[in-house]
Amino acid sequence: MGPATPSPGIEVLLIEDDAHLARLTAEYLERQGVRTCLARDGEQGLVEASRRAFDAILIDIMLPRKDGLTVCRELRERSAVPILMLTARGEEADRVMGLELGADDYLPKPYSSRELLARIQALVRRSRGLLGPSREVVRVGALTLNRSDFRASLNGQVLPLTRHEFALLLGLAERAGRVLSREQLLELAKGSDPDGPVDRAIDVHVSRLRQKLGDDARNPRMLKTVRGVGYVLERGEES
Repeated sequence: MGPATPSPGIEVLLIEDDAHLARLTAEYLERQGVRTCLARDGEQGLVEASRRAFDAILIDIMLPRKDGLTVCRELRERSAVPILMLTARGEEADRVMGLELGADDYLPKPYSSRELLARIQALVRRSRGLLGPSREVVRVGALTLNRSDFRASLNGQVLPLTRHEFALLLGLAERAGRVLSREQLLELAKGSDPDGPVDRAIDVHVSRLRQKLGDDARNPRMLKTVRGVGYVLERGEES
């Protein structure tokens, strides 16, 4: 079996109280291009998850201070981030409970690092809408974005977006339903415009995006503010 496929551009949060296992897992994922943030208990995990957006969150069920199932439920109440449950408990009831609380996948211990990486990659691909041949086009409800020509349209009407605005909207659309911090949006938009870097006035760019989307700034339906965290593009429905 050949080496694992690298995964550049993926950042995960690993909530695991076994320090040795957490270190080995993080070292492997980092070698595969997956940036890994560690949290040692459920409370710390929730704090880290609130600080910035992750592409996936890996949660051990048996955690101190707040167990993994509780962490999963609280995360799902505020975010659509992909969640992978990790546990040494293999009972069917635990697997079912995790999935019912909003987990996207379940991996029992002991697991191989390669399988963990493969599952992370699959979760992130689904989250980013990169499955299938239409990778150049991202659709969220009536909103369509095409990477090949930087064209965005809403209900069939082309939106007059700058390159900065397109990059920000694309980042939000690829993670529709997930809250993205201002820092995460800045990272997603870096290098999007050959004429110069994106500045840090993310709020200004979001305000302009709302105007062009026809979204009410006082009561937005599409591009919403999550106070103290960042922004989220609602998934919406096709018109």
